[in-house]
Amino acid sequence: MAKVQVIHGPNLNMLGQREVDVYGENSLDEINASLAAQAKAAGVDLATFQSNHEGEIVDVIQQSDADVIIINPGAYTHYSVAIRDAIASIKKPVIEVHLSNIYAREDFRKDSVIAPVAAGQIAGFGPDSYYLALDAAIRRLRPETSA
Repeated sequence: MAKVQVIHGPNLNMLGQREVDVYGENSLDEINASLAAQAKAAGVDLATFQSNHEGEIVDVIQQSDADVIIINPGAYTHYSVAIRDAIASIKKPVIEVHLSNIYAREDFRKDSVIAPVAAGQIAGFGPDSYYLALDAAIRRLRPETSA
């Protein structure tokens, strides 16, 4: 069975509680449950992971047996060369996700060190960013379903 790994970076465990005007009211558990239902309906195995610690995220990227990784690196997007290098070192597609549109926010958020090594980026659609990314991952796993 095809497998997708979703990695949630720092502070995403606080979704639904922090800056709801920016990140929305959905909790991480709610997003993960919706992702799990979407993956199950598509016949894809899904694993989720959240950490506030850069090294743990690097370890999961390096050790993942998934066919595709979806990552919301959170604040690490803008400066984590370690996460960027971990992504560059693996031979599988990685989709970068953001709940908010990072290009419409503060200047420091407009730069992603992850984007150049990611297969693609989806940002600005709230929780739908994750669901769109999972759909893209499924399409990569099953190219015959692509339109």
